[in-house]
Amino acid sequence: MANSNTNLTTPTKTPSSRRNQQSQSKMQSQSKDPVNAESRSRFEAYNRLQAAAVAFGEKLPIPEIVAIGGQSDGKSSLLEALLGFRFNVREVEMGTRRPLILQMVHDLSALEPRCRFQDEDSDEYGSPIVSATAVADVIRSRTEALLKKTKTAVSPKPIVMRAEYAHCPNLTIIDTPGFVLKAKKGEPETTPDEILSMVKSLASPPHRILLFLQQSSVEWCSSLWLDAVREIDSSFRRTIVVVSKFDNRLKEFSDRGEVDRYLSASGYLGENTRPYFVALPKDRSTVSNDEFRRQISQVDTEVIRHLREGVKGGFDEEKFRSYIGFGSLRDFLESELQKRYKEAAPATLALLEQRCSEVTDDILRMDMKLQATSDVAHLRKAAMLYTASISNHVGALIDGAANPAPEQWGKTTEEERGESGIGSWPGVGVNIKPPNAILKLYGGAAFERVIHEFRCAAYSIECPPVSREKVANILLAHAGRGGGRGVTEASAEIARTAARSWLAPLLDTACDRLAFVLGSLFEIALERNLNQNSEYEKKTENMDGYVGFHAAVRNCYSRFVKNLAKQCKQLVRHHLDSVTSPYSMACYENDYHQGGAFGTYNKFNQASGNSFCFELSDTSRDEPMKDQENIPPEKNNGQETTPGKGGESHITVPETPSPDQPCEIGYGVIKKEIGNGPDGVGARKRMARMVGNRNIEPFRVQNGGLMFGADNGMKSSSAYSEICSSAAQHFARIREVLVERSVTSTLNSGFLTPCRESLVVTLGLDLFAVSDDKFMDMFVAPGAVEALQNERQQLQKRQKILQSCLTEFRTVARSL
Repeated sequence: MANSNTNLTTPTKTPSSRRNQQSQSKMQSQSKDPVNAESRSRFEAYNRLQAAAVAFGEKLPIPEIVAIGGQSDGKSSLLEALLGFRFNVREVEMGTRRPLILQMVHDLSALEPRCRFQDEDSDEYGSPIVSATAVADVIRSRTEALLKKTKTAVSPKPIVMRAEYAHCPNLTIIDTPGFVLKAKKGEPETTPDEILSMVKSLASPPHRILLFLQQSSVEWCSSLWLDAVREIDSSFRRTIVVVSKFDNRLKEFSDRGEVDRYLSASGYLGENTRPYFVALPKDRSTVSNDEFRRQISQVDTEVIRHLREGVKGGFDEEKFRSYIGFGSLRDFLESELQKRYKEAAPATLALLEQRCSEVTDDILRMDMKLQATSDVAHLRKAAMLYTASISNHVGALIDGAANPAPEQWGKTTEEERGESGIGSWPGVGVNIKPPNAILKLYGGAAFERVIHEFRCAAYSIECPPVSREKVANILLAHAGRGGGRGVTEASAEIARTAARSWLAPLLDTACDRLAFVLGSLFEIALERNLNQNSEYEKKTENMDGYVGFHAAVRNCYSRFVKNLAKQCKQLVRHHLDSVTSPYSMACYENDYHQGGAFGTYNKFNQASGNSFCFELSDTSRDEPMKDQENIPPEKNNGQETTPGKGGESHITVPETPSPDQPCEIGYGVIKKEIGNGPDGVGARKRMARMVGNRNIEPFRVQNGGLMFGADNGMKSSSAYSEICSSAAQHFARIREVLVERSVTSTLNSGFLTPCRESLVVTLGLDLFAVSDDKFMDMFVAPGAVEALQNERQQLQKRQKILQSCLTEFRTVARSL
């Protein structure tokens, strides 16, 4: 054990001059080797392609090595060893903030390392930097500047450094932030999760090789980050495992079996995974680059010597010798990357040809846009075709098109109410839920559902209760004018007033809801147009990018729908005014075709003339009841109160064909159930029976006036009850005529017909019936031409770089 400890001391012996001469002659012979020259040209081609990919955000499957591991696991020291010189990378903590792409170029002419950084957002490299301190300063300043700009603790945007040196291999390695368990003081608590997510994103592409480092003092069974690697590469097929700081573990080995078991890592990494075991100099004092490389080589020698001489029985050299030491790892990484480059060259060449073709097409489209800024006729034609296409899609959606998917673009009844901001129907105290309310609909289907919902809301409203004073004012005024239909006309006037007050808000709400349904079709029409263009690869009328034009089309369409809503409100209000006019026969049709109580009223009125009045006050009420004059009559089978106005109301909702419920109930059945049908009302039938009873004396003249007599048990309040009942019948008749004969057809013709027939004309007049200067304002905003020209220049630059890479890879492919 004493011997083993002695062998672990940091070596300081300088290699002989003969060894240096052999190394230099070996490098010179490699430079003359055509195979090495081929590898170098292939490596240079991939380096330039990688620089272009980073600068322009290209997603190219370039074989790359991604170094991952926990903080303090030795990634930074390994990178410095691969570079062949130190630049204090650990002091700037580059791996904890931004990824660093190290492009190492083996250049025999670079006796001193030359480091150049790629400019941010460009493929150009800056001037060479020789000082190691300056290299560290650039990494630090760039990291701090970006994090300050983005206001984050870490950033996935990489720093690209190209290092040319006679003592570094041809390698490209991406150094990533080290995994941490807890954020440092002053950092956000989410920093560990952000680092883990960033590293997984960088290591996930299948063309990248994972270089996973874990220090030897950690057992595989208790590894903190091995599971994270398995999530990225479960079978370790593209993972190179490196056990760092191997010299710390050597003193624990006593015999060959123990060493071989440890080196095999059996049971944790699988049979086909062989880790590399690396130890590097611990001395961090400032030394020359030659001394640094000498120390690396000496540590490798000391590790092998200890395994041979310090361990009883040594170790299985045939099986494990090629996996021990930094030199073995370096040779493997270089050969593995060259192998991956060679395998990926054909696919990379094909992808470059595709990207060059795509960028060329982008430049052609940009040229067309630039030309269009001065070609008004071309823009007018393209804009007209685009507007006509959108209008046609709106018409198709109204007529029942189901593309795009209604599940994504449609709305339920509740969603329509919420998004429109309209809410429930005014004056309706019950929740109106039409059939298909839970289905996501749009276009003509949603329009029809709102129409049906309006009918349900209208039929749920009854004639509201009226005070005795109001009835007396209306009735006596009509009787005083000498009319022969005083009772009927008074009831009709009450019904007309109630209809104007209660049905008008419903009509306005219906128009607003229908306007919202049609207004929502614009976005769906845009999506439908985009899908159709993609399906048929139409690119001649591509209007993408013209924000001003799209905004103008959207505004014109919105204005068109608002105008339709305004016109429809005027039309349905006109129908309401007509049906509630004193000259309308809606209130009297049943009286002309049917007998009944009020037929008797009319006969009596004609005989009596103006020499009477009606007694409507309730003489049976006690004095304390005066404050409750406006309480409606008790509910009977012929009359119902308004929903939400005097008690709970139960309505039968009309149904339309529905996927989820059968519908065979007509509106006639509904109106019978509500009690408002024209065929008969309980109050009228009861009054007819009362008048037909010869044993009852319904009317008596007292003191020159007429009252409903109290003989035979009849109360004076029956006049008020019968007038309210008659008003409710008239109200139901007005509602039926309005809903069934007028409003529904008006809403359909007022909204849908213009959308089908005049939308494209209206949009065309608004957008294109203007001067050329005003028309071009939608397309050429201030600075737009300059922006297009700048974008074209960037595309040209990208095309030039990609074309250069393509030419280079064609040369590489011919040499394979």
